[in-house]
Amino acid sequence: MNKSIILTVTFTLSGVLFSAQTSDKQAPQGFDVENPTISHGKIDTVQYVSKTVGTTRKALIYTPPGFKKGNKYPVLYLLHGIGGDEKEWFNQGKPNVILDNLYAQGKLQPMIVVLPNGRAMKNDRATGNIMAPDKVEAFTTFEKDLLNDLIPFVEKKYPVKKDRESRALAGLSMGGGQTQNFAFGNMDKFAWLGSFSSAPNTKDPDKLLPNPQDALKLKLIFISCGDADGLMPLSKRTSDYLKKNKIPHIFYIEPGGHDFKVWKNDLYIFSQLLFKPIDKSQFSNFTVLGKPEATNIRNAQYPKILPDERVMFKIKAPEAQKVQIDLGKKAALKKESDSFWIGTTDPQSGSFHYYSNRYSF
Repeated sequence: MNKSIILTVTFTLSGVLFSAQTSDKQAPQGFDVENPTISHGKIDTVQYVSKTVGTTRKALIYTPPGFKKGNKYPVLYLLHGIGGDEKEWFNQGKPNVILDNLYAQGKLQPMIVVLPNGRAMKNDRATGNIMAPDKVEAFTTFEKDLLNDLIPFVEKKYPVKKDRESRALAGLSMGGGQTQNFAFGNMDKFAWLGSFSSAPNTKDPDKLLPNPQDALKLKLIFISCGDADGLMPLSKRTSDYLKKNKIPHIFYIEPGGHDFKVWKNDLYIFSQLLFKPIDKSQFSNFTVLGKPEATNIRNAQYPKILPDERVMFKIKAPEAQKVQIDLGKKAALKKESDSFWIGTTDPQSGSFHYYSNRYSF
């Protein structure tokens, strides 16, 4: 027999909590729109000899506005996803536009950005079956290509700082998995880690960090994912392991799925933290874009308010067949596990709200 239970609750819509290390809680409108009135960095295509692969390989290199060969710069190595190549970020993510705009606002430490091809094989184009075993294996091979061929090339051809604290690694999806695998595995080479929506190539946390305390060597661990991304468990798995072992890190959940809307926002936020003094005590402020709002249920961790005024709900209802939230407009929650239902509403206005949960059994 089907039956429903309705529970009425209130919450107060208020501001979100975010770290003082950057005043931005989410990229503002126009952050990825080219501004012709400001100075621009330069994108070059370079070729380097890869002894690892046995061929000449390509990468894109972004030098910042006002670049001078007499200066020394830190370097961000920015990796693409499984369906991309060295041009994927440039074609879809507009990193040069995002960074140019941030430089114009005085929000970035000057840096060089290297966009390589993370598929380290002789035919490294994203054509045919991109999931073929040899192509997937090439993403693992790229670790040697990066460390032994690309980084030495960059450090020979460009005026860069060569210490680990001047070297960052970040990437999206497959590149996010590479970032965790390579940066945690080579903490003598990298001090800044940015993993955006990491893919199934990400190693299990106990394989990444058999001695978790080693991760304290890193200046920044930034793990992010869209709240509607089906790969969220992979990012959460690493974050949970770090949290369990008391390793300070940022776990940044944002509105969106597995796409460049999310990854452009990640680059916007992550780049502002790089190569600057870091206050790790503030990392917890990033954990979710939003904070538990005042409700008439004591110590409730949900709902949470996102920067765009949407409301995230998570409800424990193991025996329910269907769960709905009613805020004047009904929104169905999705079952996340055996016990929990999760979902996000449309943007809400005003400050004080009644809502009801409808459970169908």
